[in-house]
Amino acid sequence: MEIWHNPRCSKSRAAKQRLDDEGIEYTERRYLDDAPTAEELDHVLKLLGKEPWEIARTKEPAYPKLLEHDRAKWIAHMVANPSLIERPIIIDGDKAHIER
Repeated sequence: MEIWHNPRCSKSRAAKQRLDDEGIEYTERRYLDDAPTAEELDHVLKLLGKEPWEIARTKEPAYPKLLEHDRAKWIAHMVANPSLIERPIIIDGDKAHIER
């Protein structure tokens, strides 16, 4: 199991604490410091069953207001600006979800 985590985010901290409290082993990925590759983000999006614009944080300064729904362009933009990726994302084998 892996958690894409931002320690400054209360939702991320809560998700990490829940995993700790439940004794679940996981790898912590601070995705702002260790951004996913385009291939990794594409894979996680497929696991989530989402398009990149569906998990984009719309209030981030890097949010592309006029970018058409071109999956490859969005993924490239999100890899270059990982703060756009909604968090935290928990990846468990062939499943993933965004903690709310």
